Amino acid sequence: MQKLLYLLPLCLILLVHADSHAQSTAKYNPIDSLPVRGFCIGAPSVKGLDEFITFIHKELAPRHINTLVLRIDYNYQYKSHPELSDPGALSKQDVAKLVQACKEERIHLIPQVNLLGHQSWAGSTGTLLRVYPAFDENPEVKMPANYVWPNEDGLYCKSYCPLHPEVHKVVFDVMDEICDAFETDAFHAGMDEVFYIGNDKCPRCGGRDKAELFAGEVRTLRNHLAEKHRELWIWGDRLLDGKTTGMGMWEASMNNTHRAVDLIPKDVMICDWHYDRPDKTPVYFAMKGLRVITCPWRKPQVAVAQLDDLDHFRRDATKELKPMYQGMMQTVWSPAEAFLDEYYGRKTNAKDGENTSTNCFKAVFK
Repeated sequence: MQKLLYLLPLCLILLVHADSHAQSTAKYNPIDSLPVRGFCIGAPSVKGLDEFITFIHKELAPRHINTLVLRIDYNYQYKSHPELSDPGALSKQDVAKLVQACKEERIHLIPQVNLLGHQSWAGSTGTLLRVYPAFDENPEVKMPANYVWPNEDGLYCKSYCPLHPEVHKVVFDVMDEICDAFETDAFHAGMDEVFYIGNDKCPRCGGRDKAELFAGEVRTLRNHLAEKHRELWIWGDRLLDGKTTGMGMWEASMNNTHRAVDLIPKDVMICDWHYDRPDKTPVYFAMKGLRVITCPWRKPQVAVAQLDDLDHFRRDATKELKPMYQGMMQTVWSPAEAFLDEYYGRKTNAKDGENTSTNCFKAVFK
């Protein structure tokens, strides 16, 4: 008996050592330590709603996704502005199913409505400017029958005029209603790839500083959300200097909006997207005092490098900067149904090879 008592502490030491060795040799996945582990995709159609909810339960939750940004835009039956609702849009009851699924899985659900920019696509005017053409920042630019890029008008996507006296009444109604429906404390306003801003012919914006115009719209949206204790999220490309960095006009700004980075409130969440290179811009945003989320799309090697960078940024950061590196969010730019077709192998495109949003997602969120 005395021998057994003598051996007991030794056995405990060996067990503790074995357990700690198992933990140390287990494969480390830096994604697990991130505050935000996100997924961004277009909201499903009514027809695809049930399958998408199943995807939340069976694919997102087991991968420890804790944030879901749904690009809703006008795929919702707005009561405040029914004239803006797309045909066949989701009802409040449909959205309630999404809300319930996310609650069950403890996923932060955030709606996105593209504001300022992305008010058109190719040859089609977006819902807001089609219903309220007076909001158009560049009304002199007509939508072409056959869209090509580049073009003489520099038309990529239209913008609304941020200084139009009536635009924010409509925008605020939409923001408030969709946030209420999503039962959320955050809203994603898009605001990426804004090529049209500060039109010289605009009676309100002409001659004004483009950085101040952009920052002013960020502040306006942020302040309205703050009244109901909600947080503003935006894409970060317009806050980067495209010429100095060599990042160009898509992933950064070539029309001088980048100076707005010093003019916007520090509680705005920046979603920093780079799809072809693991640019180190999270450090830039963090050192500006802004929280930042790294956003890949379809190249697994780039996304894995971004995750590795993010892990190093957080481990090597000061205690003041570490909280700025909030996490990573996979972006998907096809409709939800098309993504699920790809994800479940129902449809594939041989030309894409390994560079698909599905492969990117699986590479990061194992």
